[in-house]
Amino acid sequence: MNPFIASLKKNSLGIVLMIAAALQTALGQMFWKMSDGEINLQLIIGFFLYGMGAVLMIVSFRYGSLSVLHPLLSIGYVFALFFGSLILQETLSEANLIGTGLIIIGAALIGGGDD
Repeated sequence: MNPFIASLKKNSLGIVLMIAAALQTALGQMFWKMSDGEINLQLIIGFFLYGMGAVLMIVSFRYGSLSVLHPLLSIGYVFALFFGSLILQETLSEANLIGTGLIIIGAALIGGGDD
């Protein structure tokens, strides 16, 4: 069997949890941005989401290899870029899109095998 596929099967639950953790932390950061530095509901929601992401990250390490799972945290940058663009109406440049593609490729290559 292909080592990449074998690694995905071996670490599948950890991978799902780590991507969920990256999503939660990116959402938390977006809510922090939306709070405009004030103590309000958005800030509290942001702390809650970020905290849930941290808990998911800790739990995910139980279900996979560190060398596979940790690089997947960089997917949080991808989520943050899309949240910034779609929800906060931030402008994306060509460099942003190229960098995002490189992050995705890099996370897949680095995290693609632990043998």
